[in-house]
Amino acid sequence: MKSAVADYRYRVLCLRIVPTVGSSIYLTDHPRDLVMGGHTYLSTAGYQSTGTTATDDFSPASLDIEGIAGASGVTRSAVGSGLFDGARCYVFATSWIAPLEDEEPVVAGIFGKATLLDHRFQIGGVSLIDALNQTVGQTYGAQCPKVFCGTEYAGCGVSLAANTVTGTLTSVTSASVFRDAVREEAADTFGAGTIRFTSGPNAGLKALEIKSFSGGTITTFEPFYYLPAIGNSYSMVRGCRKRLADCQARWNGSATYSNVANFGGFPWIPTGSTYAQVGQGG
Repeated sequence: MKSAVADYRYRVLCLRIVPTVGSSIYLTDHPRDLVMGGHTYLSTAGYQSTGTTATDDFSPASLDIEGIAGASGVTRSAVGSGLFDGARCYVFATSWIAPLEDEEPVVAGIFGKATLLDHRFQIGGVSLIDALNQTVGQTYGAQCPKVFCGTEYAGCGVSLAANTVTGTLTSVTSASVFRDAVREEAADTFGAGTIRFTSGPNAGLKALEIKSFSGGTITTFEPFYYLPAIGNSYSMVRGCRKRLADCQARWNGSATYSNVANFGGFPWIPTGSTYAQVGQGG
């Protein structure tokens, strides 16, 4: 049973979207903007919630929202670059007479893949209870399963600040291939790392994974939404290929050191093709 219920006479719905990167978006279906919790929930037209479903069991609820790209703070570039993929969303009801943030929670969920259809966007998601449907367990393999520079308990432990560099582009080949001639790091130093722009048209969009790095040339798996330009500044994080050799030579900002104590892989476990040979004739 809900601990609080919004007054049905003045009931309005509000939506809060928290992207993985960038500022949150606050929306309401009330004709006027509502201020609560230090945030302004916009009544901007151009979007609508197409539906929310819920059951009385542990099945995850679904929620969908669609609207015009560029309205309500949901820009075309943000959707196209994947900024809302995996974003958290919170729907709640409150009274427009005395609005209170999260007064009557309706559903909390995680968005899936956001799509663009001409000038419209569509985003679908499921409630947080869907996490209970996930298989819990650890898979053992040669590669390290930990998040690089993760600070969680028994995590990677490598300093993120020491492995982050900044610079500006000196040449651009395409939206996924560009170069900074000043970079003198060894080849593949930033392979499997990430890069995001801090100036230019791609500033504020999500970071992309780096496919390869060599001689100052940076290649990403996906193209940036806008074509980068010479002089655009960026922030780039060193990569980790999840191998034992990578942990043996980690960078702390001034020198390399061994981080093998935090390595989470098991490269010595025999593969199926090895232990299947036991008992067979020579």
